[in-house]
Amino acid sequence: MTNSAPSTEGRSGPLAGVRVIDMATVVMGPYAAQILGDLGADVIKIESPKDTARFGTLHRTPGMTPLNLNVNRNKRSVELNLKDDADRERALELIGSADILITNMRIGALRRLGVDYESLAAANPQLIYAHAQGFRPDSDRADLAAYDETVQAASGLLDVAQRAGDIGEPVVLPSIFADKVAALTIAYSALAALVHQRATGRGQLVEVPMADTLLAFNLVEHLQGRTFEPPMGPTGFALSMNKGHRARPTKDGLAMIIPYSPQNYRDLFCAAGRPDLAEDPRVNGEFVDARRDGEAISELVESVTPSLTTEEWIEVCTKHSIPVGPLLRLDEAADDPYVREGHLLDVAEHPSEGSYRVVGVPMSFSATPGSIRRHAPLPGQHTDEVLAELDARRLA
Repeated sequence: MTNSAPSTEGRSGPLAGVRVIDMATVVMGPYAAQILGDLGADVIKIESPKDTARFGTLHRTPGMTPLNLNVNRNKRSVELNLKDDADRERALELIGSADILITNMRIGALRRLGVDYESLAAANPQLIYAHAQGFRPDSDRADLAAYDETVQAASGLLDVAQRAGDIGEPVVLPSIFADKVAALTIAYSALAALVHQRATGRGQLVEVPMADTLLAFNLVEHLQGRTFEPPMGPTGFALSMNKGHRARPTKDGLAMIIPYSPQNYRDLFCAAGRPDLAEDPRVNGEFVDARRDGEAISELVESVTPSLTTEEWIEVCTKHSIPVGPLLRLDEAADDPYVREGHLLDVAEHPSEGSYRVVGVPMSFSATPGSIRRHAPLPGQHTDEVLAELDARRLA
């Protein structure tokens, strides 16, 4: 276990000098802003007293929930009520100092508060205004209250999950998948707009509808036969839709052993002491027809994987370039050697919360590494500091 604490020494990150205003709630927008903060941006979170990321029963200090501790790191918190005229004026001044604004408020609310793109761009034409909501703002679904579960449904994700699992009722993936995919899209879209801003001096409006984003994400592989007109087959990527596409039992547990090529299958069967199965014509062609034979061949694989331990299978699969991976139990992640060596769940000391686990920065840069420089702030912790900076800026 490695004890670590955020530090600013020698760690500026590739986005040093970029200012981001996080005017978003829950996960999608704040996670996008957290990523930019990890990469060195100065992220200022304008939050109301009722930010839902701060709600929850697990906390040592009210508002300092597990979700908040990581998704709002590398930020300074300024507590302003946009419905109050004086606070809104200060917020507008703060936004005027920014390169990027991230928000997931609905268009109507933004216009009522005077913080819509048109109003802000008139005063700050360099502003990159990254706006995300459930559905396109010009669609008939624009006013729907969109949450991760409803977007999973609207994007076709529940459909392929239901078909792949052959279950009666669609089951939501146990992850806020839509929020996080949209957050990544916000982050890279804002960075693309930043390149344009640096080249031209002009900002722009960046819209990220969650449903559109997740639908495009799902269709990368699942469009399949519907790619063609007229269609040549159904949607659904055969390998992913294979009902045998799951972790395999080993002599001492489970492992994700996924042979892809015919040679992979033959090597696996021979290593398991079943060279007879390697003679099966279904694994001796140019490719394995996952749509036609995938489920049956998966049953053959599962019939032989209990012959070796997980570690033995990892050795075999490494030798023969067969995709393999141990099954990580999240409750045991902090003690996993791979996680420890990558500093993906180090312990840090929060000034008010004490020891806590910090989700590591997953990407690396040889010249400008990202870093965790600030712990998640208490609500409004930096209000005086940031507003004083604004006053000094005005005087200068």
